[in-house]
Amino acid sequence: MTLDELVSDIGEAIVSIDSRGESFRNFQPGVGPYGEPQLVRLIAAHLKQEPRYGARVRTMRTPDLLIPDKWALEFKIARPFGDNGKEAENWAINLLHPYAGSVSSLGDCQKLARYQGSEKRGIVVVGYEHVPAIIDLTLLVQSFEAIAKHVLAVNLSPRTACQRVGLRHPIHQSVRLFAWEVLDRVKVSSPENRPKNR
Repeated sequence: MTLDELVSDIGEAIVSIDSRGESFRNFQPGVGPYGEPQLVRLIAAHLKQEPRYGARVRTMRTPDLLIPDKWALEFKIARPFGDNGKEAENWAINLLHPYAGSVSSLGDCQKLARYQGSEKRGIVVVGYEHVPAIIDLTLLVQSFEAIAKHVLAVNLSPRTACQRVGLRHPIHQSVRLFAWEVLDRVKVSSPENRPKNR
């Protein structure tokens, strides 16, 4: 299962979730306002119904979504505008906060580099835009790639992307998906091989 195929299937899952016309909390109907944990759970439930994914797909603390023997995925949402149509404060920090232990996509790259499962490891960004875009997410994604490569020395695969339009929310009209495989692994030594404090 390639990353391209997986991202396309996630895009179809998001369109399917959107088509239900349900509201998240008190927000307007549509998939756009869903929080990350809620959205990932719904994506997992959709993928479980597809034969090539099967019932073993599950959400976890780390990674966010596990497709056993295939992919370990961390998700982030990029949502420049709120449900009310106003530009959100600090919306780009979900991707760009560069410190280890953070909950940004850059922090997720570092977390996945330490992940010890056999699965390939990937970062998925779910971004929402108007049609046409008022704030184009491309600059944010390029900034993420530049910091990952040139500041944190994270080895990412080339970017995979897809877009789905026609979502029902009046602000989150389009979903753009961006994904990368995290290619490096940090070897975690066994407890007996770790240096002891003196």
